[in-house]
Amino acid sequence: MAHISDLIATDIDAYLTAHEQKSLLRFITCGSVDDGKSTLIGRLLYESKMLFEDQLAALEADSKRVGTRGGEIDYALLLDGLTAEREQGITIDVAYRFFSTDRRKFIVADTPGHEQYTRNMVTGASTADLAIILIDARKGVLPQTRRHSYIVGLLGLQHVVLAVNKMDLVDYSQAVFQRIEAEYRELARRIGLPDVRAIPISGVVGDNITERSANTPWFDGEPLMTVLETVEIDETRVQRQALRMPVQWVNRPHLDFRGFAGTITGGTVRPGDRVTVLPSGRTTTVSRIVTLNGDLDQAVANQSVTLTLADEVDASRGDVIAAADAPPQVADQFEATVVWMADQPLLRGRNYLLKIGTKTVTATVAPVKHKLNIETMEHVAAEQLQLNEIGVVELELDRPIAFDPYRENRDTGGFILIDRLSNNTVGAGLIHFALHRSHNVKWQALDIDKTARAAQKGQKACCLWFTGLSGAGKSTIANLVEKQLHALGHHTYILDGDNVRHGLCKDLGFGDADRVENIRRVAEVVKLMVDAGLIVLTAFISPFRAERRMARELLDAGEFIEVFVDTPLADAEARDVKGLYAKARRGEIGNFTGISSPYEPPEAAEIRIDTTSISAEAAATQVIDALRARGLIP
Repeated sequence: MAHISDLIATDIDAYLTAHEQKSLLRFITCGSVDDGKSTLIGRLLYESKMLFEDQLAALEADSKRVGTRGGEIDYALLLDGLTAEREQGITIDVAYRFFSTDRRKFIVADTPGHEQYTRNMVTGASTADLAIILIDARKGVLPQTRRHSYIVGLLGLQHVVLAVNKMDLVDYSQAVFQRIEAEYRELARRIGLPDVRAIPISGVVGDNITERSANTPWFDGEPLMTVLETVEIDETRVQRQALRMPVQWVNRPHLDFRGFAGTITGGTVRPGDRVTVLPSGRTTTVSRIVTLNGDLDQAVANQSVTLTLADEVDASRGDVIAAADAPPQVADQFEATVVWMADQPLLRGRNYLLKIGTKTVTATVAPVKHKLNIETMEHVAAEQLQLNEIGVVELELDRPIAFDPYRENRDTGGFILIDRLSNNTVGAGLIHFALHRSHNVKWQALDIDKTARAAQKGQKACCLWFTGLSGAGKSTIANLVEKQLHALGHHTYILDGDNVRHGLCKDLGFGDADRVENIRRVAEVVKLMVDAGLIVLTAFISPFRAERRMARELLDAGEFIEVFVDTPLADAEARDVKGLYAKARRGEIGNFTGISSPYEPPEAAEIRIDTTSISAEAAATQVIDALRARGLIP
């Protein structure tokens, strides 16, 4: 879109040329609920002549229909996405609006102010150059104001406009404005926001939107539109960066052609440039820059191209083609800041999918170092992150990735975390730096492998993972299975839930975070024991599907046998040989699975044992028969 210009009717070519040469400002409006974001954007669209006569007439009619204070036009009716989306029953998301003036083009991200939609604000701010932080003059600085401002600083936005809105409702009080400005500037100082400009406005009346208002003679600053049109932005920053192109796919339309397609996220590239493909570290030169419209002599940031290389290089989706003289770092352990966006907390030891650029890997949180107290802006100790909390964590990946610190490159330093079961995005993060141990610890190759160790024992290594409620009979059945395997001459070991808490996991409690860490440690031990060629049996409640899936994925296909000891809660409670259920019912034990903490039953266990219909001895025989059927024992 473009605003209505006289050149459209008189000289369309001149208009198009002028429009192409305008700079582009991306900005976001954010703040708390009902601070007036939609009204402000509607006013900007109106003032930039984005509305035609029929749209304006409809807007005036709607305003009269719903009733507005003082009879003014309700500009929020133009684009109050939250109301509209609620009425339609669809997902709330970021809405992008486009408009322009004679001096500049604009893309504004309109996001809801509700705390549960903080994720949308993060999405909008991730590509913005400037943030308009709205504050209701009657309410002042609120927790959501602090949260949004911290995220703005975290994401590296250089410019903030503090728009103190609804000044008409406080009689244009200079004292109110100055009090809010002083409080916010102290907040900005603590966060480290470099450029803050405070403006008293009224989105409904139009005070200080495009022109200085006579209602605020004490304000001598520039109106909002002037700030938006003149704020300095560095449009060439990404082009001055070193070359970065995450590979999206390997393009082979015929046997004589092999190109690497992707979008350049930083720098420029020309044929003949030396590049490095990471994480492998292979160096070569660029032969061609291929597009649908022919080869290019140069490609720049934000262009999608296909690069052909002088040498046969093994690269795949997620690898990064980078300038050979300024490559990114490669590591598999990081410190990062995470904004948590899910109802279920981020837990130490839990695995998530981490997507950075076009690369997706498995990440384990270990540990949460601290989180932000949004009221005081202080760092406080934490074991987990709840919805909308911001914290610093250490991440361990299952393989090295190429990256830059976020402050140097948004695209190769920013990532999202994805729940492995639901595939929902649950967090957004910024990499600070690689941990030193990431560079110092290397995997040591050994001559004797798992196959050789298992063959020596005359068996196939595997894990029998018994899961079920407390009192279901996991340990009893696992013990009987091991006795039968031992009698058959197999080499086994049982990891029992109670036994490992005497040593390996003696420092852990029974909260969700500790349960996750307990299973993570056990799963790593299982991996080592299977690598030693053993048949490993585990007897743990292991209540969460995510951790059981994590344990499964540590082993090779066919090595993880999930055994669901399916005992109804009433039956398990009736047995209660340890008296635990009775204590849990009396409130003496917290976080007790089945009572005050959930158990997520397997959805597709390899073996299901119905303890209401068979004995423990018969259950053990059922497991042995299943092992034979799978060819794991003779």
